[in-house]
Amino acid sequence: MSNIIHVVLTGGVGSRLWPLSRKSYPKQYLDLFKDGSLFEMTVKRNQSLCGQVIVVGNCDNHSLSREVMENNKIDYIDIVEATPRNTAAAIAFAAFAAQPDDILIVTPSDHVIVGEDAYAEAIKAGIEKANKGYIVTFGIQPTRPETGYGYIEYKDDKVLSFREKPNQDTAEDFIERGNFLWNSGMFCFRADTFLTELQTFEPKVYATAFNAWKHRKDGELDLALSKEIPSISIDYAVMERSKKIRVVATSFQWSDLGSFESMYDYLKQTGHPVDENGNMVIGTDVYTAFVGLRDSILVHTKDAILVLQKEKSQDVKKIYNTLERHQSKLID
Repeated sequence: MSNIIHVVLTGGVGSRLWPLSRKSYPKQYLDLFKDGSLFEMTVKRNQSLCGQVIVVGNCDNHSLSREVMENNKIDYIDIVEATPRNTAAAIAFAAFAAQPDDILIVTPSDHVIVGEDAYAEAIKAGIEKANKGYIVTFGIQPTRPETGYGYIEYKDDKVLSFREKPNQDTAEDFIERGNFLWNSGMFCFRADTFLTELQTFEPKVYATAFNAWKHRKDGELDLALSKEIPSISIDYAVMERSKKIRVVATSFQWSDLGSFESMYDYLKQTGHPVDENGNMVIGTDVYTAFVGLRDSILVHTKDAILVLQKEKSQDVKKIYNTLERHQSKLID
């Protein structure tokens, strides 16, 4: 009988959440939330739904996920990437580690989900479709015209198109039309179904990833062989090309906490203090006063301070990119 395996993707640095999120300590491990880190919440959310866990991490911070898994006494398969090669390869490694008929539930490790019953219902619907040979994506009912997410155009359970992050006018049009979902970046499929489609559409990704996988040592992948793998997302490699795609329209609350605006909303909802003008302080108990400012966020770490207007959250990545160009240690 096939296993249901939770595949946790822990790549990414959360550049829009700098200076909280760093290469060595990305956002999924931050201790900002009442129920533990986002990584810990992700693993626990899926424990009752899946019989096994695979964590695909990277050499910079896989020790952080190991600490969480050991503290919670959860057995898992640890796959350590030598260098980031995007989601198509990361998911291929997990599929190589599974049996062909195993069902993989693939989730990022840094999302917030509220509504356990609705989540379980969506996952079970995904498993049912995956057992029929489909590759399933999970779409989120949009609550606003969001420009920071990709969208799925759908009818019933069929995907009509995937859309990149839109501008404001296009996002408003999507909401008005009513048949668009936010793309959650969560997937469900049999291991062999995914690998067959990957081999069909991206044979080089499949071949080079398999070669790196064959030469792994203690779960760690070889750097030279990994560099040969084309860096491409599962969206471009498979989801936008396969004829086997289906979507489950979910009803749980979801956020990828991909910006300070979404983090502000979540923290405020869970009781984090804001002043009478909607200003928030993150990362320090030092008395902080905002004069003449509304809906602003002050972020404090031991080596950096960031002050921003909430609605300008997407621009934080520009600071990160500038620091990266100058090879600053502030992003490490």
